[in-house]
Amino acid sequence: MIYICKNNRKLLSLLMTLLILVMTGCGSADKSTEKVKEEDKKGIVIGLSIDSLVVERWQRDCDVFAATVQEYDKDASVNIQNANGDAETQREQIRYLIDKRVDVLVIVCIDSEGLSDLVEEAHNAGIPVIAYDRLIRNSDVDLYISFDNERVGELMGEELVRSGLEKGNVMMLAGPEEDNNVSLVNSGFEKVMKDNNVNIKSKYYTPNWKAEEAANYLNDHLTELDDVDAIMCGNDNIATTIIRTLSEARLAGKIKITGQDADLEACQRVVEGTQVMTVYKPVEKLAQVAADYAIQLAEGKELKDVNVTINDGSFDVPYYYIEPIAVTKDNIDETIIESGFHVRDEVYMNVLD
Repeated sequence: MIYICKNNRKLLSLLMTLLILVMTGCGSADKSTEKVKEEDKKGIVIGLSIDSLVVERWQRDCDVFAATVQEYDKDASVNIQNANGDAETQREQIRYLIDKRVDVLVIVCIDSEGLSDLVEEAHNAGIPVIAYDRLIRNSDVDLYISFDNERVGELMGEELVRSGLEKGNVMMLAGPEEDNNVSLVNSGFEKVMKDNNVNIKSKYYTPNWKAEEAANYLNDHLTELDDVDAIMCGNDNIATTIIRTLSEARLAGKIKITGQDADLEACQRVVEGTQVMTVYKPVEKLAQVAADYAIQLAEGKELKDVNVTINDGSFDVPYYYIEPIAVTKDNIDETIIESGFHVRDEVYMNVLD
């Protein structure tokens, strides 16, 4: 028994020694891991909160933005968070990016009125904020970068008038009221309608840009279409669904349709003649410029070539904008194909020579 106890003591002593060695080894591993994490943090990290990747246009923006960031700085990275069109999810994801202490926060907002508190949180954490494409109201962002959205609406209206809409009736299936751009697009469109004596028969704001909601509205108001000459669609995704709905009601081709974003299907319809026009917004250029400014802000530099401001409701914030382009059957080759936005064979795939 004494022999066994002695050996137990020896065994216990050996086990304690091994345990101390293991714990010491683990401690070294933890420090090593922490060191690696600290090294990983040396590269610039940009947080990108996106509304949704359902729409073709936003996928392109993300791809170009991330690629351009890498071109500027191979050690930089982009943490992309996709809110899938849900405002509360976007709030959670933005707070996550703030907690991660990203160097810059870029936001494509869902609700233009609902993020000012989070912008303030980001600023309190020392994180500059870029409002991408959509203005975040009453938030004093470090930069708002977008297209001239009022001009987008004007281009839609002008092409409808040019196609013979003067003194006719139009239905508006706009984007959501929460999107600040929608009010700007509508303002430009309505101005042209007023100047050309076009009556706006009805206006519908599509919740969260969900095209099926616009289609449901149209199905509920099919009887109104007897007096409607054109439908202004807030984007090409809505236009796609509306044209399908009109086809089911055997009204395709009888009502003029407009959209924006120059989605491939919309460009195909333009050359086919089933959509009057779309608005091309050079998203590659917007994403490239935004990536450039994001790097500048991360490095604490003064923004170059930003000489205009826009009022967000409470503050005058730096504003960089790009002019949109109307795309019709007459200029689609030079605006869309020659720029490389879409390939000719794909645009004309449904058109016989």
